[in-house]
Amino acid sequence: MSHPTANIAALRGVSGILVTPYDNEGHIAPDRLTPIITRAAHAGIEALTINGNTSEFYSLTFEEARAMQAAVPALINRQAFVTAGVGRSLEEACILARAARGDGVDALMIHQPPDPFRAPRGVLEYTARVAEAGNGLPIVLYLRDDTGGMDFIEKLCKIPNVVGVKWATPNVMVLANAIRHCPHISWICGLAEPWAPPMAAVGAQGFTSGIINVAPHLSQGVLEAISKSDYKTAGAIITKLEPFERFRATEGNGANVSVVKQALAMQGFEVGPARAPAAWPLSETVKDGIRAVLQDWNAL
Repeated sequence: MSHPTANIAALRGVSGILVTPYDNEGHIAPDRLTPIITRAAHAGIEALTINGNTSEFYSLTFEEARAMQAAVPALINRQAFVTAGVGRSLEEACILARAARGDGVDALMIHQPPDPFRAPRGVLEYTARVAEAGNGLPIVLYLRDDTGGMDFIEKLCKIPNVVGVKWATPNVMVLANAIRHCPHISWICGLAEPWAPPMAAVGAQGFTSGIINVAPHLSQGVLEAISKSDYKTAGAIITKLEPFERFRATEGNGANVSVVKQALAMQGFEVGPARAPAAWPLSETVKDGIRAVLQDWNAL
């Protein structure tokens, strides 16, 4: 595969969000991602993200997030377009952004600041400064709410080098309006496979996925079905995914990453637990349910 640096079209496919593996002492172990990356690439996943929410970004120390960004692009080794999530304090986000190109990253995803007192104009300044620190790398915005209004969204999309938005709110009508106002932007479903069909119907292209860690062929199947407007097949695959997603949504969505990591462990991938404040360990009942789902997927 040729180097995908300029291939931002990959962002309109499946954006797989990689887990962060830990060793037996609880330290990050990026090398343990190698077989997961290889499996995803073989399934056709063309874009992989490090330091996303499925990566437990906010449970990592800054030094760990920096180390993952430095290590994982080489592990991916041009098998996929590499996006790195950046965020936290403004200074920390800028440090990650400045280093990204040298680390082999192809694009940056700016996490929406979780500060409870963030102001729309403050988010605009934050985003612009992080984007500038990225040294010309394409920027994807991660929007988990749309409370800033359309004027705010339009201003975000005008920041230099912003090429895409991962839309992670279920308000599809606001998404449709945003697409009309900012047609030059790649609008990506940020709520994974179940929301990909309705968002595609209003103009979004591609979707994020944590399931690619466990069953990338199913994620790719959803993408391929939607690309052919075969919503019956897409719906059938999503129905197969539903029990797994239901387990992930338990405990106030606190089992989201935990269920993915438990499934990986059942498949023989040593990635360690999900860190607090995620739900861990999972109950035997949930484990039995996950195992049954994997058996149904022929993924054990």
